[in-house]
Amino acid sequence: MIEIFRPDIYQKSIYDIDYKNLKKSGIKCVCFDLDNTLAPLNITVPDRDLLDFFYRLEEMEIKAIILSNSGKSRVAPFKEKCNVDSSFHSMKPFKKKYKKIMDMYHLKDNEIACVGDQLLTDILGANKMGFVSILVNPIGKKERFLTYFNRLVEKFIFKRLKKRGLFEKGVYYE
Repeated sequence: MIEIFRPDIYQKSIYDIDYKNLKKSGIKCVCFDLDNTLAPLNITVPDRDLLDFFYRLEEMEIKAIILSNSGKSRVAPFKEKCNVDSSFHSMKPFKKKYKKIMDMYHLKDNEIACVGDQLLTDILGANKMGFVSILVNPIGKKERFLTYFNRLVEKFIFKRLKKRGLFEKGVYYE
């Protein structure tokens, strides 16, 4: 049961992921969490590095989507400036928005990867759908109240995964 929380890939940040390798393996779309994955919670617009990053994904013909549990007002500036599609109030890890993305873009489960910083939302949701799940370290220290609770539960899950030899924080892998 604890295996449902194990990410397929673990990297320091979105910039350390091998997108060429993902593309070679059949990935056509990458869904990104926003808060503490793409930008710290206190940053309200994307920086130049993030804009360049999304441009490179577009050049690689990888569809990028911001899939966030945050509201529209938080997601909209990133959607507009990065020129990507988005889903706000996504209710991760529930399946509804994931299925909507699959239907809208005519994608199969093995053509989607999801990147995020939380086991209980991003990784669990992607794994439940059969997508490639990619965990990155959170890039900000400020968190929403519910996320603080999730981080406490994550500590327990990380310990269980390590005890079973399935995952260890700080040991990155593709």
